Amino acid sequence: MVAPAPTTALGIAAAIRSGETSALAECEAAIARIEAGDGTINAVVVRDFDRALEAARAIDARVAAGDMAGALLGVPMTVKESFDVAGLPTSWGFTEHADYVPGEDAVAVQRLKRAGAVILGKTNVPVALADLQTNNPVYGRTRNPINPERVPGGSSGGAAAALAAGFVPLEIGSDIGGSIRLPAAFCGVWGHKPTYNALLSFGHNFPRTESCGVALNVIGPLARDADDLEALFEVMGGDALARPAPRATGDWRILLLDPHPQVPVQASIREAIAATGKAFEAAGAVVDRESGLLPDLAAQSAHYIRMLLTAMSRGGPPPAGGSPTTLGGWFALIDAQAKCRRDWSRLFGSYDAVIAPIWGTTAYLHDDTPLGERLLTIDGTAYPAAMQMALPGLATFPMLPATSVRIGTDADGLPIGVQVIADYNRDWTAIAVARAAHDLMRS
Repeated sequence: MVAPAPTTALGIAAAIRSGETSALAECEAAIARIEAGDGTINAVVVRDFDRALEAARAIDARVAAGDMAGALLGVPMTVKESFDVAGLPTSWGFTEHADYVPGEDAVAVQRLKRAGAVILGKTNVPVALADLQTNNPVYGRTRNPINPERVPGGSSGGAAAALAAGFVPLEIGSDIGGSIRLPAAFCGVWGHKPTYNALLSFGHNFPRTESCGVALNVIGPLARDADDLEALFEVMGGDALARPAPRATGDWRILLLDPHPQVPVQASIREAIAATGKAFEAAGAVVDRESGLLPDLAAQSAHYIRMLLTAMSRGGPPPAGGSPTTLGGWFALIDAQAKCRRDWSRLFGSYDAVIAPIWGTTAYLHDDTPLGERLLTIDGTAYPAAMQMALPGLATFPMLPATSVRIGTDADGLPIGVQVIADYNRDWTAIAVARAAHDLMRS
């Protein structure tokens, strides 16, 4: 039995400041939740409880001396295994890197600690962060807390599972093909894929390298609560981006993208998107279901998949075979990406946000078939799972921000999550529209 969910991160920090609780008490409570509930889920695979308790005691001493600084003062949290934390292994699920222990924190982890967060450990990932479920030979399989027979998503699957299980209120992940957005959707939590390069990702590198990371990849926040998501995004560097002026729900201009012309989507997700559109309309918002301003999505998807495979293979042959991308071919992809970004920018002259599926199903059954060969059953028909990559690519290829938000529940009791996409550097708009969608569908 999973322990009850913690209060919000901001609530914990406020309670520590007021003396209602202590960082040590919150740290001990989070450790107890993990020890009681993670046996089945297997989300928190690297545990650093002794150092976390020391950090919590140090924060309590600081508070006792009158130092209350830090937006995340005393908040216990975990981080995705692929982020460097000094003294803890960073393997990315590879057995050959299971013994690699970096000596320096990733920039994102440094910022968390400066904000007062207490790092309890690290959460599970698939090998090379290259799957949309979470299983590897170093740490094993992570299961969805809502239904352990289902995947939590990937590659930030352990992160989303730790949140959904109520172990911690905050997590950080990374996203190149939906790796924040899809686990958030499958586990019914909040996740934000930032604008490309909005947040510094140093220390989120392939093990034993100081590489520049992977083209298209970003780091970003996950949380159980929208206010917490915003606070964590600020701490990670999102405070540098401009915020939109406050708006009533009826003031937004929304485009519904349902379904993607190339990709099948289960009826319950399509129905939830349609219901969300009607709810926005009832509040007075402008809602369109089609637009001639949309880029050529088929071309965008083809370019995205080629760039993704090239980036993941570091210029080598694609995993499924075929020729490596030439230097000229890579520049052609960059040109196509620039045009795609301009095309989306023109669309966002008429709309504030696009609401679209992030995947064609809710959380599916565990399946270790390679992604290129895997099938998904959607409303009784089997389709290649790889087709679905066009959906996360909607925001990834043009480098746009997208917030994953829960807007419903399917007949199996699984969360229905969608992505809210906004224009380049308009991350706060994506989050704001996602909050409005969540509030409308919850009421």
